Amino acid sequence: MNSTIYHHTVFKTAKLSQDKTGKGQIIIKFPFDRETLSLIKTIPGCKFNSDGKNWFCPLSVGAIDILKRDGFILDEPLLGMFTKNVVKVSELSSIEIPGLKGELRPFQNICVAFEDKKDGNLLNADDMGLGKTIETLAFLQLRQQNIPALIVCPSVVKINWQREAQKWLSFNPRIQILEGQTPYKITGDIIIINYDILSYWEKYLMKYPFKIIIADEGQAIKNNTAERTRAFKAIKKKIEKVIFTTGTPIENNPGEIYNMINMVEPTLFPVFWDFAWEFCEPKHTRAGWEYKGATNIPKLHKILTDSIMIRRLKSDVLSELPPKTFSFVPIELTNRKEYNSAEKDYINWVRGVKGDFSANKIKYTEARAKTEGLKQIAVKGKINGVKSWIDDFLESGKKLVVVTTHVFVLDELMANYPGISVKIDGSVTDKKRQQAIDDFQTDPTIKLIFLQLIAGGIGITLTAAWDEIIIELGWSPKKMDQVIDRVHRFTQMNAVNIYYLLALNTIEEKIAALLDRKRKVIDGVIDGKETDEDSLITQLIKEYY
Repeated sequence: MNSTIYHHTVFKTAKLSQDKTGKGQIIIKFPFDRETLSLIKTIPGCKFNSDGKNWFCPLSVGAIDILKRDGFILDEPLLGMFTKNVVKVSELSSIEIPGLKGELRPFQNICVAFEDKKDGNLLNADDMGLGKTIETLAFLQLRQQNIPALIVCPSVVKINWQREAQKWLSFNPRIQILEGQTPYKITGDIIIINYDILSYWEKYLMKYPFKIIIADEGQAIKNNTAERTRAFKAIKKKIEKVIFTTGTPIENNPGEIYNMINMVEPTLFPVFWDFAWEFCEPKHTRAGWEYKGATNIPKLHKILTDSIMIRRLKSDVLSELPPKTFSFVPIELTNRKEYNSAEKDYINWVRGVKGDFSANKIKYTEARAKTEGLKQIAVKGKINGVKSWIDDFLESGKKLVVVTTHVFVLDELMANYPGISVKIDGSVTDKKRQQAIDDFQTDPTIKLIFLQLIAGGIGITLTAAWDEIIIELGWSPKKMDQVIDRVHRFTQMNAVNIYYLLALNTIEEKIAALLDRKRKVIDGVIDGKETDEDSLITQLIKEYY
């Protein structure tokens, strides 16, 4: 009897080994037992060794977990892998971040603690608007040994990453934004590049001594046939650590998250087929295997949140959020030469007619017309960037309120999103206006409502959305506040995100500065003080003297 107990205790073991190709595998030993045998056979890739003595399976955290739960004695390397991988966010404490130029919210600090615990290998899936950019930069401040860092992101947010880094990091890293398809010398501490040009820079980036790669909107590499995915994977092989940030890691099916999982922690699901078989409901068609289904979702969620993923919804941290959060998103112009030429003419005109515009109605009317003309050139040049930002947002599945001033902007955006958008401008009747509101509030297929500033500021409730973007600024802070409050109502418990998408280095930034003298332009926050249109345009003209 004693020998039987000894036999079961000692030989129900698992240890780390390598196969002939050098890949990790687990050698499993146990006395014959039908129940244990059945369990072992559930481990993906588990086989009986040709020597007739042991079972073995590919190295994976999932396999280690199964063996541990069944009472197998793990050798030190396997046990170390298991304990290192399991991180409970709920058990983390706040962490000190020396030198960070700003104060994080408590939930943001916990994310940095998670990043620290995972040593910079993780998936940050916090909800949109919770500050994934700030959380990531705070980790770079904490772990400056991870410099040089490569940030890969959508083109529309490259400048935002640069500005946030300058705002939050006290060690003053050299920040370099890469542009175009023709590579040039890379020299920065933080390198920022967009997915669209990644393949053109691939060889140069692979030679640079990056310590970490940060992939913003990481779902961009879900498609293995895409050139960006191939390039990203090649670059990642040369870099030890990777942080993916995305509020929508899965848009359609679990297969889309596999590339991120596999690059963060290859041992979690080493073989895609095993992952797909358990979570993607694979089906064989005439075109081959498809992985568009979804099964065992609660299990996958638990595996990820117990290991590599931090995920907090806005509703989870609502008590820590202000009622309204304002952000400035700088947009690059596609018509920079046209704008610069028009602005030069505008400046020359201003300097040629110096005077008190508010006291001269003719001069004031002419000034307003010329100012509006320059504004229209700016908005025309940023419209593609605006569409790109909206496209990225729509991947979240949420609803969005879009505020414009000019009808031509509203019409172009409406035409770009047929079937999922409604509008309210000066042309709609009261009946159509209410129908647009009702559709946005209740129809799950309607994701966008476009509001013309003058027509959309009164008598509208749009609480189906938590997010709003301001494409064009009006001249009245009061009217700006009114249209913002269409989303944020006093009866609403949700925290609202307001994003100002302003053309970089244009008249739009000057208008934003005038609308909010008490805060920096990049905060994009309207202070709500009464300012009449005449005085504001007069002040704007003086900016160009």
